[in-house]
Amino acid sequence: MHHDDVLHATKRTPLVELRNCSPRPGVRLFAKLEGQNATGSVKDRIARRMMLGPERKGHLRPGDTLVVASTGNTGISLAMVGRARGYKVRVVMPENVGPEIPRMLAAYGATVEWVPTEKGMRNAIEVARELGKQEGWLVLDQFADASNVQAHYDTTGPEILEDLPQVDVFVAGLGTGGTLMGAGRRLKEANRNTRVIAVEPHPGSQLQGLKSLADGFVPPIVDLDLLDGKILVRTRHAFRATAEVMRREAIFAGISSGAVLHAALKVAQRLPRGNLVLMFADGGWKYLATNLWTSAYEDAEQHELDDIIWW
Repeated sequence: MHHDDVLHATKRTPLVELRNCSPRPGVRLFAKLEGQNATGSVKDRIARRMMLGPERKGHLRPGDTLVVASTGNTGISLAMVGRARGYKVRVVMPENVGPEIPRMLAAYGATVEWVPTEKGMRNAIEVARELGKQEGWLVLDQFADASNVQAHYDTTGPEILEDLPQVDVFVAGLGTGGTLMGAGRRLKEANRNTRVIAVEPHPGSQLQGLKSLADGFVPPIVDLDLLDGKILVRTRHAFRATAEVMRREAIFAGISSGAVLHAALKVAQRLPRGNLVLMFADGGWKYLATNLWTSAYEDAEQHELDDIIWW
């Protein structure tokens, strides 16, 4: 398929059935493989949208700096957008992200503003907003930008419905909430009986890309009334499911995808039949430092793994 540039290539990720993971014949699991996007994650969908709005309004000029608070994927996606469009990119992120993430940002020409891990994501957002006050700088707030939700309503939801008209349960991780709100709303409009399930880290657990509402920060774009339930997942269960989907399905997925699979299997065990769609937000390449897919993982202590992964 021909695209005008890499920014237009963020469409039509595959929906793959997980035949070897289903707990019973009447229950079918389908994974939406967002790792097939240009930078390897679902965030490519929103990065272009968040940039286009200000650009069309004349708020961006060549050479301006885009700034975003991110733990990884959104920053990488925005770095790709900036490189393609001629903007500088500064990513505000906690100090304990995996080593692959800053390397990827550097490859795209983005720079990093490090913030203390213990101050949390709200501090990163505040720092990004302060940086955005400078002349020629523009902060893109993925936690509050309605285009985050709209991108998934316009693309992710319709893609799923085109591939699978009957969706009984939609399971996705809660990060900014954009995927759950946008795709979830679109799926519910097509079938009011579709259940939307959020996946959060269990208190004390750390999962790249996911956050817990128990931390006291509810992203402004999140409408809790849209959710039919939430499932808390521990770090070790997410890791095990991530490794398991590689063994059973040959799918190289990220840690949050493992959390989503673990949660979906809990839902599936309660259903006599039905179609479940699971959002696999990214691929596994950013998590190679965990040794998750090697024998070394079996001997790793939980605290060592927690030092690598952060929501």
